Amino acid sequence: MWETLIVNPFTNVMLMIYKIAGSGPHSFGVAIILFTILIRLITHPLMVSQIKGSAKMQELQASKQWQDIQKKYKDDKEKLSQEQMKYYKEIGYNPFSSCLPSIIQIPIIFGLYQSITRALASSPLQLLTLTRAVWPFWNLSDLIPLNSKFLWMNLGQPERIYVLGYGIPLLAIIVALTTYVQSKVTMPTSANPNDQSAMTGKMMSLYMPFLLGYFALTFASGLSVYFIVGNLFGIGQYALLGKVNWRALLPGKKPELKPQARKK
Repeated sequence: MWETLIVNPFTNVMLMIYKIAGSGPHSFGVAIILFTILIRLITHPLMVSQIKGSAKMQELQASKQWQDIQKKYKDDKEKLSQEQMKYYKEIGYNPFSSCLPSIIQIPIIFGLYQSITRALASSPLQLLTLTRAVWPFWNLSDLIPLNSKFLWMNLGQPERIYVLGYGIPLLAIIVALTTYVQSKVTMPTSANPNDQSAMTGKMMSLYMPFLLGYFALTFASGLSVYFIVGNLFGIGQYALLGKVNWRALLPGKKPELKPQARKK
């Protein structure tokens, strides 16, 4: 099921893009970049839903009713959680809506990694597996074996730049930095920094750069290209929607949120 629904389609779509890009040197890197943009465009409606969910949460946290619930049950975590869920139901808010795009990214990441390693087959057995997975149209099998060269890297191997004998993982560093920047400038400002959702968001902004940086450090560099392009494109999407908070990158710059009166 995983092979049929994720790995094989990803592999074939990248091969089609690779063929359109010219099948020459550096073309597979271009194919990964275009594939990343395609995935981002397809998941754009989910990202918009995430933005709306985050805006709803921001509005909720600024409301007087929400703040009263926080104060009333601050010493009873179980009751607080129950009242929060009850309030979510009242206003029609799904607390998981802002997490959906991130959850969807997980199978995409692992599927893309397997697709890249499969597409860049080198051994006879790997080439046979790839040939069997290629869809029987448009002569995609004629593209095999692919050229894995892109700029200074081999897309099927972890990336390093060697300086004075030391391997510097440049892409892993860029992945971690762009992930951190994206999480900071796209994270909604919370009226209550001690709120559980706000604390979770802060943890994710610190945790994700290390996680994706580790993936970039140890996995095929083609995955790093996907991370970097995805991060930059994601920031661009938020910017076009007017949702980027560049002030979040500056220490001590936090816009104030005015509490809203409870609607009758």
